[in-house]
Amino acid sequence: MSNYFRNLPNFEYISRINERKSNRDYLQVKNLFRRSLIREDLFADFMAFTKYQIQGDERPDAIAYKIYGDEDLDWVILASNNIINIRDEWPMTQWNFEKFIVEKYGSIENSHAIKHYETSEVKDSKGKIFVKKGKIVDKEFKVTFLDSGTNKLIEVNPVSAITHLTYEENLQDAKRNINILKERYLARVMDDLETVLDYEP
Repeated sequence: MSNYFRNLPNFEYISRINERKSNRDYLQVKNLFRRSLIREDLFADFMAFTKYQIQGDERPDAIAYKIYGDEDLDWVILASNNIINIRDEWPMTQWNFEKFIVEKYGSIENSHAIKHYETSEVKDSKGKIFVKKGKIVDKEFKVTFLDSGTNKLIEVNPVSAITHLTYEENLQDAKRNINILKERYLARVMDDLETVLDYEP
């Protein structure tokens, strides 16, 4: 991310290194509140992005190197997905995830307790969907429908138990599906970086 920070503008900030000195002493610091965003017209163009699934403990810099050949373009990976807080919006490493589970539930064993029940997808013999997957229901939930292929009345109990661990894993897995800006649009974003981050005279 060094290229990104190199482009951030500087400003003068009152030095707090030594409070006994005059507060007229200034340090030159980077304006971290000045943030580059990918243009809205690019976000609106679905052809500008490809889908990518984060594997294992992959970090943004590793993905940037894999896609663009430059780990310093990790900020493009984050900006392409509107990620501001990588701690909360990027999937945890396996080590951090296990630590999180133990801190939240007391132990890995406790996380195997059932959190709730969800529906499984139910289709008739012609493929018509009668129950969508993922709806939270009680354990005894049942559905009755007329199969359009066999003309028979069907009753099913399409319920799966979801443990706390499965629930937390699903939240992490959802974060693994990200967008990657296609390389041919990279030059346009880099040009915009200088324009957006620069101060007006």
